[in-house]
Amino acid sequence: MAVIGIDLGGTKICSALYSQIDGIVFEHKGLIDRSLSDEVFEKIRSQIKLLLEEGGKAGEEISSIGISVPGIYNHDNGTVWLPNIAGWDNYPLLDRLEQAFEGIRFVIASDRECYILGEVWKGKAKGCKNAIFIAVGTGIAAGIMSDGQILRGSKGIAGAIGWLALNKPYDEKYIPCGCNEYYASGEGLVRYAREVMTEHPAYKGVFSSEKEISGVNLIEAYLHDDPVAKEVINTAIEYWGMTVANLVSIFNPEKIIFGGGVFSGKACQFLDRIFVEALKWGQPISMKQVELHCSENGNYAGLYGALSLALNS
Repeated sequence: MAVIGIDLGGTKICSALYSQIDGIVFEHKGLIDRSLSDEVFEKIRSQIKLLLEEGGKAGEEISSIGISVPGIYNHDNGTVWLPNIAGWDNYPLLDRLEQAFEGIRFVIASDRECYILGEVWKGKAKGCKNAIFIAVGTGIAAGIMSDGQILRGSKGIAGAIGWLALNKPYDEKYIPCGCNEYYASGEGLVRYAREVMTEHPAYKGVFSSEKEISGVNLIEAYLHDDPVAKEVINTAIEYWGMTVANLVSIFNPEKIIFGGGVFSGKACQFLDRIFVEALKWGQPISMKQVELHCSENGNYAGLYGALSLALNS
């Protein structure tokens, strides 16, 4: 018996055929950057068809297919809302898939749900019933497992922690992404760096001319005492710490795992400082019980979650 996992991203689609005996036996990756609505579906359909063929060659019967999507999945009607794909606003993904592949069970979930599922299956949250995955990439979101159950909310939007209110007074610049994401996401680091540079026209550091402003470069410049980078990263550490404190105070998790593009590199060195910041704000007993970790699943975070969906469907 085997299953298929599909990890749909904003610019790519990754898939894998997983055998319960041999593990991952086949993988495939493709780009969807700038593809239109039905073109994206056709690329998903094409990858599924390819993996079904590979399963047939290996003599494997495919029981189910799990799919991770970068947005909102509505479990009530099988539709998805994906901001990075034109035309995928309440797109009937489940119906389209079931029509294209009769007799196969499909299980769909948001990428943040899949991140924590993957971490419980093959990661730092193994054995946990209460754990949270904080994904810090282009945006910032949380996959939350409480008492062994994934929290989705009434319409699949639970975990949208980019909208945590962590500053006052309210500013209209938070409208597109939320207060937390404005400062503490990958795009937020870049956004705030430009804001800081505007406020300090005399700045002559590495970003004044030759250096591209990116999350990776800001962390590198921080380590070399660049004043803009120090302001941006110190602010982000405060926001990450407050985020941890709020989640710990509400959910009392055993572990919080950081992942995503920003924490796939040198940002993991800030975990101790994030914890110290969180200690100031969080419920004191539960803060002493939680552990902070960085994910080691890297690019497989969403794919492992999709496979876990399929295996447990």
